[in-house]
Amino acid sequence: MTTMIERRTAIDTDVNAAQTMAFEELLRTVEELNTPDGYKAELIRGKIVVSPWSKLRYLRPMRLLRSQLEAHAPQGHISDTSPFLFRFPSAERAFGPDLFVADEAAFEAEGRHADGGALSLVAEFTSLSTRDAAWEEKVAVYGQLVPVYLVLDMQADEITCFWEPSPRGYRSRTTTPFGRPLHIPAPFDFDLDTAELSATADKTGPEEEAPSS
Repeated sequence: MTTMIERRTAIDTDVNAAQTMAFEELLRTVEELNTPDGYKAELIRGKIVVSPWSKLRYLRPMRLLRSQLEAHAPQGHISDTSPFLFRFPSAERAFGPDLFVADEAAFEAEGRHADGGALSLVAEFTSLSTRDAAWEEKVAVYGQLVPVYLVLDMQADEITCFWEPSPRGYRSRTTTPFGRPLHIPAPFDFDLDTAELSATADKTGPEEEAPSS
């Protein structure tokens, strides 16, 4: 009897190399992109997508969330809202979360793109133009690596916590309306006060479209 041993072929290697090169090329393009003030560029669904940074009235809930997370962040991790891009090479994606908690050592490297593996938590504040990406594309990518993902749905006045990442995505999630406490699991392990996270006047109505890439 002949035993067949499956091996990666030269063609497979070439394909993977080509995909990696394409991803790196897109990242370089993002670096060189002259993004309008107030907008950010991310790699979503294999394309460069330009969308507005969070609205002015999101500043207060962002600061409230950040202050609570900082008090319970893992040792050596920092919380920030700076416009850094985190790369996820295996998914060929790169996201700039609205708020993140990450290992401070990740920012000692050269370049402009931080390692997605350094993240302990990401939070996205939805708008009418970014809501679908936060609920679909990003939850799928973060769900394979990032320990905790928070979606603050500013149109529905509720917050969803995802945790227990796996190769198939997050295994656990819970949703609560603003005003009720939400437990943030390990490595944070505390009850988040959501009473003042709502942003008024952001429920319905037209929103300015982001420029296309």
